[in-house]
Amino acid sequence: MRKSLLFPLGALTGACLTLLVASPQGGVWAARAAVSADDAYAQLNLFGAVFERVKASYVEKPDNAKLIEGAITGMVTSLDPHSRYMNAKAWTEMQETTSGEFGGLGIEVTMEDGLVKVVSPIDDTPASKAGIMSGDLISKIDGEAVQGMTLEQAVNKMKGPVDTKTKLTIIRKGADAPLDVAITREIIHVRPVRFHVENGDIGYIRITSFNEQTTDGLKKAIASVSKQVPQEKLAGYVVDLRNNPGGLLDQAVSVSSAFLQRGEVVSTRGRSPEETQRFTAHGGDLTKGKPLVVLVNGGSASASEIVAGALHDHKRATIIGTRSFGKGSVQTIIPLGADHGALALTTARYYTPSGRSIQAQGIAPDIEILQDVPPELKGRMDTMAESQMRGHLSAADGSEQTGSQSYVPPEEKDDKALHAAYDFLHGVTANAVAAKPATKAAVPN
Repeated sequence: MRKSLLFPLGALTGACLTLLVASPQGGVWAARAAVSADDAYAQLNLFGAVFERVKASYVEKPDNAKLIEGAITGMVTSLDPHSRYMNAKAWTEMQETTSGEFGGLGIEVTMEDGLVKVVSPIDDTPASKAGIMSGDLISKIDGEAVQGMTLEQAVNKMKGPVDTKTKLTIIRKGADAPLDVAITREIIHVRPVRFHVENGDIGYIRITSFNEQTTDGLKKAIASVSKQVPQEKLAGYVVDLRNNPGGLLDQAVSVSSAFLQRGEVVSTRGRSPEETQRFTAHGGDLTKGKPLVVLVNGGSASASEIVAGALHDHKRATIIGTRSFGKGSVQTIIPLGADHGALALTTARYYTPSGRSIQAQGIAPDIEILQDVPPELKGRMDTMAESQMRGHLSAADGSEQTGSQSYVPPEEKDDKALHAAYDFLHGVTANAVAAKPATKAAVPN
């Protein structure tokens, strides 16, 4: 079974190549394939020679399994920042994470330049309460340097028994020196959807991640708001996707479907045209066409960008905030059999309904709102975009965008983007540091 994920997360196997030649140039293609195969076999022979030399001559007797796992990890991570190999333990832990409950600190991370980078802290977790921010680089865990660890090794070191402490050494942009942050581990119960009624006439819905519980949580939120506020009084909904690092593709599609009557949500396009897949809305608009504002920022990535892009292209929502992260690639999870773990392999780019690729570009808001950043945080709250990650998959059309502000004020009264969304639903023009509203492309329905 294969499962597609949209958030930053092989094995050396034999392969049988079958050539089906059906064109006049078949002989030429077969010859080229043979040359390519010969080259691959020569490189595999080189790998075998190095493997045997290490086994025979390394100062200490190496563990064969660890050597192979290290080789696989190096091969896959050299492709792009989001492809990776998970051994059996890491694969089990990732499945626990996407089910919505796991132990740890509560941060979504990736690996960058040998350090662990925080994509986003999860709301109401030890990490967010300790002040961990998007873009922070973790250089040490309990005094041990992260440089040289794999992402799985670093994540496993941060995990541990509940109520025990770990100390992270953080490199933060603009800080004069590394910061040491002590965090107490907890069981992380990811509640992906939270909501309340604002001002008696607006439904505010915050989606923090896209796990297996997200769509059910969204449906309950919409149903609750509808019961609390009569339809004739309901001004609309604000869907807050800021600092949401992504999650499951099927959840992004079903969340979009909750606001759309019909039409395409997203398409994924791989190396070959025949690999293109299209995902369409199903279930109908649960909000009955009520006005909708979606909030995004530099920490909104992957599945968040799918939702924002789909609702924008269908002219269903107005996007307010700052440019999103720009992770527009799909990782397909390929289990490798019992006790062999799984491969998270980048297999496609994804495209919004109007045909725009988000990879290394992000979703630009209709109305750009910049937050007032406290003096002590200025210069530290610009998120590094997908386009600035080493080895990233290039933008489909060659045009790439840099990162944007990811700061969200802890107090709602200071949240300029949120107040702009409320004002917009009340018919008040946003008074903001803003870009002109973008022209919305028409999408066939």
